[in-house]
Amino acid sequence: MAQFDIQDLTFSYPGQRQRTLDHVTLSIEPGSCVCVCGRSGCGKTTLLRHLKTALTPHGETSGRVVFDGVPLSEVPLFVQAQLIGFVMQDPDAQVVTDKVWHELAFGLENLGMDQRAMRLRIAEVVGYLGIEDWFDKEVSELSGGQKQLLNLASIMVMQPKVLILDEPTSQLDPIAAAGFLDMVRKINRDVGTTVIIAEQRLEEVFAEADQAVVLEDGRVSVAGAPKEAAESLCAAGSPLTLCLPTAARVAYGVAWPEPAEGVRPASDRAFGAWPPSSSADRRGSRDLADMPLTVREGRAWLAERMSHEGLSVRAVPAAPAPADACGEPALSLKDVWLRYERDAPDVLRGATLDIPAGKIFAIVGGNGAGKSTLLRVICGIEKPYRGAVRVLGRKLKEWKGRSLFQGALAMLPQDPQSILVKKTVKEDLEEMLDGRADGAERLWEAARTCGVEGVLDRHPLDLSGGERQRAALAKVLLCEPRVLLLDEPTKGIDALFKHALKDALRRLAASGMTIVMVSHDVEFCAHVSDAVSMLFNGSMIAADAPRAFFSANSFYTTEASRMSRGVFSDAVTDDDVIRLVRINEGGGPWGAVST
Repeated sequence: MAQFDIQDLTFSYPGQRQRTLDHVTLSIEPGSCVCVCGRSGCGKTTLLRHLKTALTPHGETSGRVVFDGVPLSEVPLFVQAQLIGFVMQDPDAQVVTDKVWHELAFGLENLGMDQRAMRLRIAEVVGYLGIEDWFDKEVSELSGGQKQLLNLASIMVMQPKVLILDEPTSQLDPIAAAGFLDMVRKINRDVGTTVIIAEQRLEEVFAEADQAVVLEDGRVSVAGAPKEAAESLCAAGSPLTLCLPTAARVAYGVAWPEPAEGVRPASDRAFGAWPPSSSADRRGSRDLADMPLTVREGRAWLAERMSHEGLSVRAVPAAPAPADACGEPALSLKDVWLRYERDAPDVLRGATLDIPAGKIFAIVGGNGAGKSTLLRVICGIEKPYRGAVRVLGRKLKEWKGRSLFQGALAMLPQDPQSILVKKTVKEDLEEMLDGRADGAERLWEAARTCGVEGVLDRHPLDLSGGERQRAALAKVLLCEPRVLLLDEPTKGIDALFKHALKDALRRLAASGMTIVMVSHDVEFCAHVSDAVSMLFNGSMIAADAPRAFFSANSFYTTEASRMSRGVFSDAVTDDDVIRLVRINEGGGPWGAVST
């Protein structure tokens, strides 16, 4: 008997003509791991929330969800609370108490469990997850990764049959995300808990699943074993191939027919702009039949493929060196020190940074490293006790009143809801136009750039996480700043929009805008930035061009770099690997590849 039997489930939000879920039929077996993927706004979160009655959104629903042979609507809420666990995107959104131990006990207390049994349950889970060292801490002292692990632990103490996770790593750095997902896999494997996970980062999830479910416009477009699902998307030339793990994208890109010189950029190819008319258009059946999904499989695939070739090129052909920047940096930090309280440790310790105008500068680092704090210092929200910050050549104190935010500097915060304050997305965007004659044209341009033209009449709280992030970005862009600060700009955003965002940011930089972003998304940083630096122990470390930065790292690096090491020397994106494979297989330089 299926754990969940979803039968013809259809759902529409109030006032919306388009269905968010459109006749979804799906069966999930006990003890299985199911990966739900697709573009932001395709219905992933809505589908997951229909699997727990207390979280089901308000709207018009038809069809039904059956849990362990019983309609979910007939399963008492206190039974669902125990048997169906749910981990949300935002680690802070689920925490309800101030102490770690109290958070772990909260659910059990509400279930009326006696103290002795409660202590045994908590001790077992704490030991299993390895969180003894911070059992007595305040929740406020934990990093983002620790909070998300605490959310997982507070669910597992109730011994659920099902664990549902809605993009649980969207706010975690790569190392914390990998550790969290390792623990989820361990729970699924060792305990037998059914895992249903929606993710945008598929590198760590897709291949490990028993079933991959791809949603497209509220419908299940593909459902099956991960390799079968990937091959199906590739065979159809689907735009969703861009959402696949790096190893699969590389194999797909190598198998794809090469366009005429200069006709199509790689970004169009990745979006499936010219699907092959037949299997004969591909270079060989082995390319898709043996498609790798993991970094390990990708390394074996690449080593085997390149072992038959005399490698004439091992490094990405160097691009022309950019002209040296002249004049005053657009943004400058000199020996900046900051702590939040007099006796607290320093968060920033002599942070020093110079960023030329018209460049995209990425800052990476672990959760709690101080990346968001650094952006708040640049904005003047936080005041360092030592050091100087200059924006466009002027010290912060020289920007009087709100002049800094009137065309000079703007910031996209980590929480997009903090700047989306109106009843509709359109009203939020109109707030930035200040009655300008070309306001309507500017609004539509920002909406198109950020892909929110279809949700302008919706309330921000009715949007998916990715849609909300894009709406907030559109609002910030309407400020037309000369310096743009982005705090986790790709959080909750699907791979297809990331590609469009990359092109948009490059256009803005080419127009003279200086862009500083802090991000856990190392893949995006490798594709879009001109320079990358790590913030560690309060200081900026090793600023360098992305190819040099990521190819030198073992942990803060891209999946393409991990996959191609030992074969190629400095490939850090899937386009880099595809390009080098093509060159070494006699395809010649592929000038249209975007890197």
